[in-house]
Amino acid sequence: MNAVTKFDMSPRQIALVKTTVAKDTNDEEFNLYMEVAKAKGLDPFLGQIIPMVFNKDKPAKRKMTIIISRDGQRVIAQRCGDYRPASKPPVYEIDRDMIGPLNPQGIISATTFLWKQDQKSGEWYEVAGQSFWEEFAPVKDEWKRGEDGSNYKTGKQTLDDSGNWCRMPRLMIAKCAEMQALRAGWPEQFTGLYDEAEMDRAKILDLTATEIVVQEQQDNRLRAIGGKDALTIWWGEGFALENVPDGKFFDAVVDHIAKLDAAAVAKWEDANRASLQIYWARHPGDALELKKRIEAARQKRAANVDKALQQHPLMAG
Repeated sequence: MNAVTKFDMSPRQIALVKTTVAKDTNDEEFNLYMEVAKAKGLDPFLGQIIPMVFNKDKPAKRKMTIIISRDGQRVIAQRCGDYRPASKPPVYEIDRDMIGPLNPQGIISATTFLWKQDQKSGEWYEVAGQSFWEEFAPVKDEWKRGEDGSNYKTGKQTLDDSGNWCRMPRLMIAKCAEMQALRAGWPEQFTGLYDEAEMDRAKILDLTATEIVVQEQQDNRLRAIGGKDALTIWWGEGFALENVPDGKFFDAVVDHIAKLDAAAVAKWEDANRASLQIYWARHPGDALELKKRIEAARQKRAANVDKALQQHPLMAG
């Protein structure tokens, strides 16, 4: 009887993964891939976790990125115990004037809303993920054959038609938005993991995974949100996502939490944890003061409730 190893796989099964699913990986990359699969509890044979190797023939730029398929993403999310899938279809922002070779349906962005349960109150709230077409759609240079038989660039670009972006543009940008929502709501489980749709542009541009993320953050996102220092904030039920300029973030948050009760402040803070962490990294001094203001708002509101209960004991019933 063969010894059982990682994932309760036999040595023969592990060897099969190496020669099929992970055939492009070297030994170190394969070991890392298997460790991540084990840590996430995902099955390579079911396509839940996939290793994608960039620049296979360029040692200096070679990079492996771990891809989690949509099935794998939902397996991880369900295990969290505080996740519910979207209860409504994605919201698309469309501009018909944008329809062209790079954007067949004029999609500006897609926003997906997942559900996360507050561990203290037990209430469910929406976690939004938004992805912009310009950030993720894979484009390629247009080539033509000259009279001498050689190929040359025309100077134009077109949407890559080798995958699904031309055939199913709404689905592809929605997959990117869903992964954004998963990272926002469950950062411990999804930080550093990618959906394959997010990496299609990297494959076309021949960039490493790190380079494509940097490009997305520094270039395309600037055009989409109108400024490099804006932070995306969800204000609460009935409010759309808003990109708040860095310089106005502190005052906007203070004004908003002043209107909320303790439970709502905690819920808002949890929903916007990712943006608050980014603000902390950029402005630690202001972020520390903001953290004090948030904690004070929670304590003040809670104290007011206790005081009201003491003055009116019947309210406690």
